[in-house]
Amino acid sequence: MAASVREKQTAALRRMLNLNAPPPKNSAAEPVWKVLVYDRFGQDIISPLLAVKELRDMGITLHLLLHSDRDPIPDVPAIYFVMPTEENIDRICQDLRNQLYESYYLNFISAISRSKLEDIASSALAANAVTQVTKVFDQYLNFITLEDDMFILCNQNKEHISYHAINKPDIMDTDMEAIMVTIVDSLFCFFVTLGAVPIIRCPRGNAAEMVAGKLDKKLRENLRDARNSLFTGDSMGTGQFSFQRPLFVLVDRNLDLATPLHHTWTYQALIHDVLDFHLNRVSIEETVGSEASPAGARPKKKNKKKYDLTAADKFWQKHKGSPFPEVAEAVQEELDTYRNQEEEVKRLKSIMGLEGEDEGAISMLSDNTAKLTSAVSSLPELLEKKRLIDLHTNVATAVLDHIKSRKLDVYFEYEEKLMSKSTLDKSLLDIISDPDAGTPEDKMRLFLIFYITAQVPPSEGDLEQYKRALQDTGCDLSPLNYISLWGTDPRRPSSPCLDTSHSLCLPGRLFSRVMNTGSQFVMEGVKNLVLKQHNLPVTRILDNLMDMKSNPSRQGKRILYGCSELFNASQFIKQVGQHQYLEPDACSYWEPVEVKFLGRPQ
Repeated sequence: MAASVREKQTAALRRMLNLNAPPPKNSAAEPVWKVLVYDRFGQDIISPLLAVKELRDMGITLHLLLHSDRDPIPDVPAIYFVMPTEENIDRICQDLRNQLYESYYLNFISAISRSKLEDIASSALAANAVTQVTKVFDQYLNFITLEDDMFILCNQNKEHISYHAINKPDIMDTDMEAIMVTIVDSLFCFFVTLGAVPIIRCPRGNAAEMVAGKLDKKLRENLRDARNSLFTGDSMGTGQFSFQRPLFVLVDRNLDLATPLHHTWTYQALIHDVLDFHLNRVSIEETVGSEASPAGARPKKKNKKKYDLTAADKFWQKHKGSPFPEVAEAVQEELDTYRNQEEEVKRLKSIMGLEGEDEGAISMLSDNTAKLTSAVSSLPELLEKKRLIDLHTNVATAVLDHIKSRKLDVYFEYEEKLMSKSTLDKSLLDIISDPDAGTPEDKMRLFLIFYITAQVPPSEGDLEQYKRALQDTGCDLSPLNYISLWGTDPRRPSSPCLDTSHSLCLPGRLFSRVMNTGSQFVMEGVKNLVLKQHNLPVTRILDNLMDMKSNPSRQGKRILYGCSELFNASQFIKQVGQHQYLEPDACSYWEPVEVKFLGRPQ
């Protein structure tokens, strides 16, 4: 199977960290010790892919931010991994003047311009450090891979290419041009790393078409220069050019505004929705202790604890897409299994009269110790298992607190019915008016989904009644004001809805394990909703395009997802609320457009 984009980007980083040479096949070889200097962009690219231990194994003794105060380490080479910005170039030139390191390996996340390269050369010459600048590379890694099949374009300065930034009605042409250039640069880097020239499909008359046109031009210009093309020969670096052309479907968020607002029910999506989940790291506020004082106990302090949810976490990989009740049950099962293994070790030690003995004494025994030796040798694995169990117990408990306090199961079920045009068993006004059901933001999300997916918009009288109910619960109506005007835009595609050929969610079996008294999770009052597969608007578009392009002899499809920014519903609704909608230009409409490469341009 072809390498995933995560594997390709990781391989490119490993090559860079090995001084731009292929990593040694002999893992026992002593690495060259060096310093890694990155900016925030570089840090965001590396952190989801390489752990600190992996960096250390590759000889990285220190990893430092470019603009931090750094002491000279004159006998160690330094690897720089930064964006080619004016500010970063100035700091690199300052490092050369200060003779901070033995040698400099300059790696730019995106291509550096000739003028900036000349600035570095001038500084190196003035500082008598020309021979110390060992290598200068354009790495073309200006995107962030979060999973094998998921990437985002940026994290730093993401507000510059946000939904709000692109859809501002009063945006200047120069600002829009800058946004398009930023997006195209990241997409170009993605395809260079992937080693493939795509067939591009996009809708007409919006930002997606602008991006597609600029990306098309950039790819063609690079392919015209056969000697220096990034898609052929040795210039590919770690990438391998593939004549199997991927289909690149580029769409605007306005195609489907309901899905980002939707309350969720799977483990990963819930974490992203209700917790602080950022570049595969989740932060949870945990209460720590209480201190006595003459006036009584002080309020308990809240401490933020961070957990990395990585590809190495087998539980995460198996259950991140599972409905939350199944995850709660799986955590409980893992905990029970661990306790049984722990009890077995204690029982064996008790039988042999070894309570309190150290492990050295145990290992010296030669008779009748096979079981105990096996149990002791598995202790590191058990400890790692316990760490992951504790991690997911804490994360799942934090998610469950939100589900129960906000009745998120009720919102999820109701929204699924709205989006699939199913029969509703409770009026929308009842849920909005219920003081115990969710936050004002939850209620606004629910109503916006109702409004966006409605085949017939509510009458003015009904809309005023809904607005009063929302205001009575403390809702800010600015997102609704934008959506109501957006709904009259002739550029707007038809109302998004789920594929009604699939049922949505059904009550499943009782929580036999997660509701018993010994469980870590008390799930009473939470619905057990079993997910059924259904197709969102983007999914249906992709399916239609893939059916048109598919070869009957080929087995299966491989799909990668990317986005300019990865926001949760709370962040999205705030962006929507910032808009002041102007009348649309009636000459722009939704029509499909295709940009194709049929071969290398002449």
